[in-house]
Amino acid sequence: MIGRVLLIEDDKDISQTLSIHLREADMDVTAAYDGVQGIDVFEQGGFSCVLLDLMLPKKNGIEVLGHIRKISRIPVIIISAKDTEFDITVALDLGADDYVTKPFSFGELTARIKSSIRRSTLYSEVGLSSKLSYGCLRMDLETHTVTINQECIKLTNTEFEILKLFLNNQTRVFTKEDVYKAVWEEDYYGDENIVNVHMSRLREKIESDPKNPEYIQTLWGIGYRMKTKEGNV
Repeated sequence: MIGRVLLIEDDKDISQTLSIHLREADMDVTAAYDGVQGIDVFEQGGFSCVLLDLMLPKKNGIEVLGHIRKISRIPVIIISAKDTEFDITVALDLGADDYVTKPFSFGELTARIKSSIRRSTLYSEVGLSSKLSYGCLRMDLETHTVTINQECIKLTNTEFEILKLFLNNQTRVFTKEDVYKAVWEEDYYGDENIVNVHMSRLREKIESDPKNPEYIQTLWGIGYRMKTKEGNV
């Protein structure tokens, strides 16, 4: 079995259909139909990933996400009909790992769930010496922490994975397609929005001035790379 998924979705038709597809993909699915029930079920523990709708009765998805993030780093994927950059940014800023807009492909969603669970599992399997650095930035893969000048920076799992990609390849230029394929581990269909939003949120967290980055720079029309510094290898 790939993992246990908590599906918090108030539309029972969508919930039932999605549950069938995920079970066919070798996942165990538990459904909740409002925010309060979702929190109660989540606190029973044992889940590998949460699929969370935003427009829920009793407690909305943002409130549920906030509660989960106070006590857990479990991957949380938002599934919502809200598709503006503002909605996506708010959810990611509050700790969501991914955002999939309705209507969605079951194949795409399944791939993203598998990728999120796989990334989350890898964090607990790295060795004691798995540390990366760049200037004053330090990443510890074992403890899943990032610090800048010894100050802890809170990142979502996806932001952590993006930063790790660049720290492991400090001289390489990555296109948006490269970033998407490496982090989400699925084919890229030209949807730049999700990459743009994650990169923007990551920069706001690690850069003192996101418009003049010290770490990840934009090469206009090409992609991204770690900023080269004199004397930096």
